Amino acid sequence: MALSRRGFAKGAFCAPLVLADPMPAQAKSVLEAGNARSDVALASRDAFDPAFQPARIDPVPLNHVRLTDGPFKDAQTWNIAFLKRQNPDRLLHVFRLNAGLPTAARPLGGWEAPDCELRGHFVGHYLSACALLGVSTGDAGMKKRGDYIVNALAECQEKLNAGGYLSAFPMEFFDRLDRREQVWAPFYTLHKIMAGLFDMAKLAGNKRARDVLIGMATWVDGWTAGRDRDHMQEILNSEFGGMSEVLYNLAAMTKEQRWAAVGDRFNKELFFEPLALRIDQLKGSHMNTHVPQVIGAARRYEVSGDRRYREIAQFFWETVTGGHSYVTGGSSNKEYWLTEPYRMGAEWVQSTNHQECCCAYNMMKLTRYLHGWGPNERYIAYYERNLFNHRLGTIEPETGRTIYFLSMAPGAWKTLATDEATYWCCTGTATEEFAKLADTIYYEDGSGIYVNLFIASEIDWPDRRLKLEQQTHFPQETKTTLTILETPGGAWPLHIRVPSWTDNPQVAINGHRLEAVGEPGSYLKIYRTWQAGDRVDIEVPMRVWSESFPDTPNRQALLVGPIVLAGQFAKGDIPEELLHEQKGPSTAKVPLLMPKLHTAGKPLETIVKSVESEPLTFVTVGQPENVTFKPLNQSWERFTVYWETI
Repeated sequence: MALSRRGFAKGAFCAPLVLADPMPAQAKSVLEAGNARSDVALASRDAFDPAFQPARIDPVPLNHVRLTDGPFKDAQTWNIAFLKRQNPDRLLHVFRLNAGLPTAARPLGGWEAPDCELRGHFVGHYLSACALLGVSTGDAGMKKRGDYIVNALAECQEKLNAGGYLSAFPMEFFDRLDRREQVWAPFYTLHKIMAGLFDMAKLAGNKRARDVLIGMATWVDGWTAGRDRDHMQEILNSEFGGMSEVLYNLAAMTKEQRWAAVGDRFNKELFFEPLALRIDQLKGSHMNTHVPQVIGAARRYEVSGDRRYREIAQFFWETVTGGHSYVTGGSSNKEYWLTEPYRMGAEWVQSTNHQECCCAYNMMKLTRYLHGWGPNERYIAYYERNLFNHRLGTIEPETGRTIYFLSMAPGAWKTLATDEATYWCCTGTATEEFAKLADTIYYEDGSGIYVNLFIASEIDWPDRRLKLEQQTHFPQETKTTLTILETPGGAWPLHIRVPSWTDNPQVAINGHRLEAVGEPGSYLKIYRTWQAGDRVDIEVPMRVWSESFPDTPNRQALLVGPIVLAGQFAKGDIPEELLHEQKGPSTAKVPLLMPKLHTAGKPLETIVKSVESEPLTFVTVGQPENVTFKPLNQSWERFTVYWETI
């Protein structure tokens, strides 16, 4: 989320995002030719077709999957504790103030303070987290909190009596947006509230949330319909979150074309058209402004069948994951793509504020769309890299507090939010992330189950007469066991992921080893009549390997399987003010000299050995100063991921 408000001059239009390189002639011709636009990416067909059903596989519904003991269950528990420390009346304070309703609550700080222009956004995330936890854990207390907030928001909406308008700030913010004056992303905040209401309606069955959401969408329809196309495109140069996605979701929920048509008004032509031509114009763009737009494109394909939007989403994903990502799977620097693709070494040195957590959250969300259109191991490999390294490594044990940037700088540390004085955008997305950790472990296609991730969990799906348990200590151990506890009659397929990072995978059914498992980077299909008590043992050995920047081959990171390893250093005397309420680590203020690693031009893995009795721990050998490596997601002191090798 861009805190700065650059690009605005009072009383003037906001200039579009400036790309450092000239736009290719092919893309420029499309932008200039109005009659060509609809042939590339713009909405020229109905945005909603209730008859269209994309060929897809779907996640096993979240209410039928439970995490069992392990690091992900721990993270979920810490997140619940953080959420329950939040006082709903304090969260609602700014909404009630704006509506002129009485409130005696003590104001929150940070981005939810009464004088912060983004106030109210966290409440949307909070509603989503309540809905997600209600279905994923059965926690009635979280659902009750969500219901209470929905009722209070409905009262605020009724008191405002402004055509469905609901926010924690006055409508004057949208007047400033309309005049292209300085204002901090009002549609972004509206999206978070609308998305939270949608989740409460769809997942928690709250009918009042649906009514409040429709009221908000009605106001958005009226406001956007009053602006012509060119002016609306100028407005879209201000960050607006996932407005298109939530409106397409509403169209699907209500079966009304109207809401999808409103969603189309949030399609940013300058951004979509180069993607439709398979041209990478990302340099100079703010990442978390644009990933939600592509998520909207993915959802538009699903509700309309328009393949142009599917192709935009796929090319964007390929571009970011292939040429703009760090070893963790995260992307961006200072929230932006600063360089051309495959120039990550040049980008890495420009600051210590790498990898905004919201961006990882949204890229994972986009990845789930793509995997649903056709299961592909590369999608889950990318998702897993983010989940285990970036996301699992950004929630503080016990407290549930999370971070903003996951820095890849030498000697970095993790800077934490607080309970009531930050409320960053990344705080909000984290509450959702750690409320839905079970949502991608298993997919289904109507006939069989896909096992995507090795996470301790179970499926209990009474309607399908299916119970399945996965026992694993992955990645501390390289094996997992699936046990069929209940099964419907007849034969059905179990699809087991064979990760691209493994060597010599092995699978056994009831103790009998299969001769053929399949190539790494695929799914093993086992079709049989399963019986209660059947057991599938899976072994996925992990090799130690390294990954370097394409433009700086001697700057290397170390991995074991999908797990990123980080060199460990004592935190030392870092001032308290640099540890909390900071978006990233100010390493220049507390410098730590990093040794160069002597590899004689060989890969980094050639100079490390494992530490016996300490899983996933390695130490360098033969160095002037040897370094211990542990998983990045366990690194809570100072750490280094990328090393200069000589």
